[in-house]
Amino acid sequence: MRPFARGLALGLTLLVAACATRAPAPAPPPAPAPTPTPTPTPPLPPPPPATAREAGVALAAPASLSPADAERALTAFRSSCPVLVRRQDQSGLTTPTDWQAPCAEAASLAVANAVSFFRDRFEWVRVGTGEAFATGYYEPEIQGSRIQAMDYTVPIYAKPDDLVRCTKADGTTGRGRVDETGTCVLYFTRAEIDDGTLAGRGLEIGWAADPIELFFLQIQGSGRIKLPDGQVMRIGYADQNGRDYVAIGRRLRDRGILPPGGANMEAIVAWMRAQPDGGKSLMRENLSYIFFKELTGPGPLGALNVAVAARSSVAADPRFVPLGAPIFLSLDRTEASGLWVAQDTGGAIKGANRFDTFWGAGEEASRTAGGMSAKGQALILLPRGTVARAQPVP
Repeated sequence: MRPFARGLALGLTLLVAACATRAPAPAPPPAPAPTPTPTPTPPLPPPPPATAREAGVALAAPASLSPADAERALTAFRSSCPVLVRRQDQSGLTTPTDWQAPCAEAASLAVANAVSFFRDRFEWVRVGTGEAFATGYYEPEIQGSRIQAMDYTVPIYAKPDDLVRCTKADGTTGRGRVDETGTCVLYFTRAEIDDGTLAGRGLEIGWAADPIELFFLQIQGSGRIKLPDGQVMRIGYADQNGRDYVAIGRRLRDRGILPPGGANMEAIVAWMRAQPDGGKSLMRENLSYIFFKELTGPGPLGALNVAVAARSSVAADPRFVPLGAPIFLSLDRTEASGLWVAQDTGGAIKGANRFDTFWGAGEEASRTAGGMSAKGQALILLPRGTVARAQPVP
């Protein structure tokens, strides 16, 4: 081989050898994962208004009133006036002084002038949207005894002395009890009371025959105890344990046990009686417990401590309605439409334009109240001049 060829061959050999021994180039590093775009946190909805002033009020045109409607409302309004002219209004809409003139006029007003009185002496006001929802309540009568006996074993308790208003560790103030360490804690639940935590303290003012009947009497807030000798003992609301009210009908409906719109009192009671253990558990889900006092005067008494009257008195949230004020309801249930007077409150009656209409006592009242579920519009009647003061300052 010629030297040139030999040198060329040697160079090619060395080049191939070098290629064979050289390490492969490292793979490029993986591209960094894209930074995920954070999902923006939706803004929290504003808290619901706490009072009528926060919800906003607006004047509305007076509605047409029937004479019978106006006469019933006039009687109820008169009975409220002694409290109206001295009670602090939680809604922020009125002062006791505002009610002095209409109450003075109502005291001597002829019933024939009731329609014009409510039409002309008040400002008709819509709170918020005015969209109303109304249920019903009544004065039940159940079987019971003043003393414990074989057929009367369910205690009806008076208010315990250790149920007080106190300030809890989180800074909130409300109903509770002070425990052995001096700490304000929540009061006993319905289940704890039913299991006997209050037994032996002499709090029993009577004994009911049926726990389900007493449970629904507690929901109504007052009632009659039919005693073995035929006499009647009337009991009224004394206090509540401070626990949240739970609507058991809604629980049954949400669980598909009762159809939508089928959660009336008769359907609930029938379900509870068909399965006693389930009924007992269901009642315990409502932690709220009502304590009673015996009524010896007129009754039943509402939150104003005056007697409520059938088809005249309505329960409302005092943060949105001055207790004692007339209220006009225009609902899809004609029997509940018309003029009422706010004379009571209720554990489930919360928020603007939420009402509970009172229907008296007896089977008809029970049927009407138990099946009442009405929607529509509500107007509150306020003394003239109060609405301008309730408007926000620009």
